[in-house]
Amino acid sequence: MSQGPLLDTNSPLSAEQARQLNEALKGLDARQLTWLSGYLAGLGAQGEAAVTSPVQPESAPAAAEIVVLYGSQTGNAEGVAELASDRAKARGFNVRLADMADIGKKDFKQPLDLMVVVSTQGDGDPPDTAEGFYELMHGRKAPKLDDKTRFSVLALGDSSYTYYCQTGKDFDARLEALGAQRIHERVDCDIDYEDAAEQWIESVLDRYAELNDTASRVGGGPASVADAAPPASYSKKHPFHAEVLDSIVLNGRGSDKETHHIELSLEDSGLTYEPGDAIGIVPQNDPAYVDELLDKLRLDAEADLGEGRRLRDALLTEFEVTTLTRPFLEHWSEVSDAAELRRLMDQESRDELRDWVEGRHIIDVIEHFPVKKIDAHTFTRALRKLPPRLYSIASSYQAAPDEVHLTVGIVRYEAHGRSRGGVATTYLADRVRPGDTVPIYVDRNKNFKLPHDDDTPVIMVGPGTGVAPYRAFLQEREERQAGGRNWLFFGDRRFRSDFLYQAELLQWRKKGLLTHLDVAFSRDQREKIYVQDRMREHAGELYAWLQEGAHFYVCGDGERMAADVHRALLDVVREAGGRDEESAAEYVRELQQAKRYQRDVY
Repeated sequence: MSQGPLLDTNSPLSAEQARQLNEALKGLDARQLTWLSGYLAGLGAQGEAAVTSPVQPESAPAAAEIVVLYGSQTGNAEGVAELASDRAKARGFNVRLADMADIGKKDFKQPLDLMVVVSTQGDGDPPDTAEGFYELMHGRKAPKLDDKTRFSVLALGDSSYTYYCQTGKDFDARLEALGAQRIHERVDCDIDYEDAAEQWIESVLDRYAELNDTASRVGGGPASVADAAPPASYSKKHPFHAEVLDSIVLNGRGSDKETHHIELSLEDSGLTYEPGDAIGIVPQNDPAYVDELLDKLRLDAEADLGEGRRLRDALLTEFEVTTLTRPFLEHWSEVSDAAELRRLMDQESRDELRDWVEGRHIIDVIEHFPVKKIDAHTFTRALRKLPPRLYSIASSYQAAPDEVHLTVGIVRYEAHGRSRGGVATTYLADRVRPGDTVPIYVDRNKNFKLPHDDDTPVIMVGPGTGVAPYRAFLQEREERQAGGRNWLFFGDRRFRSDFLYQAELLQWRKKGLLTHLDVAFSRDQREKIYVQDRMREHAGELYAWLQEGAHFYVCGDGERMAADVHRALLDVVREAGGRDEESAAEYVRELQQAKRYQRDVY
């Protein structure tokens, strides 16, 4: 082939997938290349790509440009947008893939055909990089649109949250209110989003083909992202079974926390990763919990669910049987015909329902609102698939190429008279031992990455297990002999028992890799001290680093810590920069849009 190689910079593939695909393309004959032509033609249409299709289709319909617009926190929405872009190109459309961080009012001067893919984080918030665009579209300066601008929205979310898919709902309603024409109904996707996303992509492209009066080609591109990757690529549907090499409790004696450092083997997997990526763990539910569930429901463990699937096995490995979601509660209110549950599901009782659900699982609903007789199919109908759990990678591939390390905080608590535990964390801590294997895959996170320039300073804020990606960052920078300064704010409860990776961090400080290490142990004194307090103490120098181009990272708890750190950052910019509140907020927003302020929160 005369074309240049595929790279991770000119395709939706990772560097490793691009390398493997380049190898796979060597020696293909004309017939095989023709089969791949739709996919290659799609890549060739990018303009930025070096690869062009070796066999161009005889007639590609001229079509209006489709703008695939995405707002993504962890990369899922971006991945769907990339798939939508590839599918549209394979059909012959002109396509522009655009991050909401890069879109402004001027982009709406001409009518647009939009495919909007956006996730919701936390309790109804837009992704960090989409905040500016969200504010623009919902503010007084929003562009005035008409029905020549056409759109459809795919919303990604988690149905266990009260404001499920709220950002997508907001954009859908706002685009219509501004005058744009909705050409396909919004689709809301739960955490198991792939199938619904693909159906939405095909339906919206069919609609645009109809509206543009083009007979777009169908089936020219790959069936899915997974199908486009080489056979050796692993995913949540096809995980790699990694051997557990070690599992070490990091907390010392007297700690009321349990944090494990887990090392997994990647030998012979072909898997690679970058600092900032995560490992997806495909867990199993607690067998004791599943057996109790079957007992409460008086269901036969061997009940047939079809295709050779037995109920108990399915509840162990296929279904989410702990976390409460609105679809399950709605289903159970119908099955149980419980007046109290129906009342809680009313819109007026939203706050009361949220308080009632707090700390409860599916088994609590079954106990509170019992059903005399139910069959296996009726019970499982409203259960969502058991989702993988993502853990930030705590190692550098350059430092340990055959391994990947995780920092896992084990979740155990008492609530409503019952002992509870995290599905994946107790699976890793209680039921997996060194020598066992764990199903895993690499989850890429393009929005939490070290700067390309090794001389750029970085500021890292990561209390508790939020320190995990910074261990990877520091290992990577040490391996690359990066010249950029590094500043870590770490916090936990107690210095003696909860200083995670203490020896390594102190050694890095001694060697000069860590320019500053500021710690906050909240329970070691009468007044609690947190990482955000340390930030304010060093406001002047922290602001000076930002002025010199530093990248600012936050990892950890998304419910409280991330918001507290965000407020502290605003205070730092306002006080040390001599700015008013509006100017400080604009400064921080510019950091986000430039991807110099990145968050990995959960």
